[in-house]
Amino acid sequence: MTAPVTDTLRVNGATLHYDVRGTGPLLLLIPGGTGGAAAFDGVVDRLAAAHTVVTYDPRGMSRSTLDDADAEQRVSEHADDALRLLDTLSPGAPAKVFGTSSGAIVALHVLATQPERVERVVAHEPPVVEVLPDAAVHRAWLARVRETLRAQGLMPAMTVFAAGLRKDGDSGAPQAAPELPPQAAARAERTMADLPYFLGRVVPSFMAYAPDVHRLSSLTDRLVLACGRDSEGELPCRATASLAGRLGVPLQRFPGGHIGLTTHAAEYGEFLEAGLRTSVRA
Repeated sequence: MTAPVTDTLRVNGATLHYDVRGTGPLLLLIPGGTGGAAAFDGVVDRLAAAHTVVTYDPRGMSRSTLDDADAEQRVSEHADDALRLLDTLSPGAPAKVFGTSSGAIVALHVLATQPERVERVVAHEPPVVEVLPDAAVHRAWLARVRETLRAQGLMPAMTVFAAGLRKDGDSGAPQAAPELPPQAAARAERTMADLPYFLGRVVPSFMAYAPDVHRLSSLTDRLVLACGRDSEGELPCRATASLAGRLGVPLQRFPGGHIGLTTHAAEYGEFLEAGLRTSVRA
């Protein structure tokens, strides 16, 4: 993997660490969950052949530190961080943006609020559960996750959280974890270290986020919504499919499931390249 140029950016309440590779038009990659910039290790060299690729650790994750570890996390502030990176590295020129999972929520907010800064957004499985007709059920589930975290701790709360993400009708039997590439497996310790922050601070606000469907409906010429081929019926994919239906855009099917970026990196990179260059207006 090509060695990046690494730098920091001071933002409101945090210091972001970011990496830059390649040359060409700017492409900002926004990770989901606790992945951080390293989540893109399997695709970044391919994308850097045609773009200046920027990866970063979102505030509070990995190398990107918070001034106040207990600060409330908001989608709007995370989106402001992404915009600060765009303004720093691509001033005045619209950029391409890819986000996955919670990072895809950030990408949608950037598009809806600052469309002049964005040439194209590819959003993979944003868990925008507020667009679902049974959103109230998921609000109650998230309340159970928060209460379990408070009363019983991280791992019981993760069990409740994982159960709510499963496919409709899933029996709840333990699922075999996908086999991870060695690089991804080596990041497990860092991922676990960031889980309390992600589950306790990020999940409650991000999964309560309601995208501006009216605003996005006027920007569908620069928006690609995608789900994993293996994700049908799971909550993030159901939410993404519902948003695609409300916006009248086709739903793209990427390799693998919710973490196809990690488990199917080579094929996923091909699909992402196509999504970044192809118009998908319905």
